Amino acid sequence: MSAITPDQTGIQRHDGHRTIEGWRDNTRVFLQPIAAPSILGLFGFAGATFIVAAHLARWYGTTTSPEFLFPFAAFFGGLAQFAAGMWAYRARDGLATAMHGMWGAFWMAFGLLFLLGATGTLTIPTGTFTELGFWFLALAAITFSGSIAAMAVNLSLTGVLTTLWVGAGLLAVGYLTGASTWLQVGGWVLIASAALAWYTASAMMLESTFGRVVLPLGARKREANVPGHIAHQTIEFELGEPGVRHGQ
Repeated sequence: MSAITPDQTGIQRHDGHRTIEGWRDNTRVFLQPIAAPSILGLFGFAGATFIVAAHLARWYGTTTSPEFLFPFAAFFGGLAQFAAGMWAYRARDGLATAMHGMWGAFWMAFGLLFLLGATGTLTIPTGTFTELGFWFLALAAITFSGSIAAMAVNLSLTGVLTTLWVGAGLLAVGYLTGASTWLQVGGWVLIASAALAWYTASAMMLESTFGRVVLPLGARKREANVPGHIAHQTIEFELGEPGVRHGQ
C-alpha cells in the first residue's frame, strides 16, 4: 500500500486521490446568514401589483391615476423587489433571483415610463399600446417558466407565478388589441396573484419569527404543511456562530 503524501497544495493524497482529511485541513467555510429574500420580494410585488391591478380592474381612479401610482410601483415593487432578487442570488436561489430580479426591473421601468409621461417627455398612448403589450408578452413567457420551476418548491408559490403569467398574458392581449375588457380581466387575475403573494410572504415571515410552520404553503413534504411543525433546521445554532444573533 502506498504512503499518504502531501501534494503541492499541502492536501494529502492516497493512491493518486485527495483524501477527505486533506480537504478538511485545508478548507475554510465562511457563513453569511441572511433572512429569506423572498419575504421582502413577495411583499414588494404584492403591494405594487395590487395598486396597479386594482386600477386596471376599475376599482378606483381615473386616466391620470398612473401618475400617482408610479412612485410606489418603482420603489416598493421595483427597487425593493430587485434588491430581494440580488440577495436571492447570494442565497443561491435561482428561481427567486430570476423572478424577483426580472419583475423588480420591470416595475422600475414601469415607473420610469409613467414618470416620463407625467413630465410630458413622452405621450402615453390610450387604447392600443403595442410596445407595452410586448413588455407583458415577454414577462408572461418568462414567468410561465418560473411557475413550472416553482412546482418543485410549494403550491403557494406556484399559484403566485401561475396567476401572474396568466394576468400578464391578458394584459399583453389588452394592450396589443386596445380592448379594455382584456385589461380589466387581467387586472382581476393579477389581484389574485397579489393576494397569493401576500399570503406566501406572510407565511414565510411567520415561520421565520416563530421558528415553526404557522400558515401552510403546500410544500412537497407533507409534514412541512402542519402548523406547529419545524420545517427547517437552522444548523448555525447547533454549530455556533460567535457574535451573530438571529433576528434583530
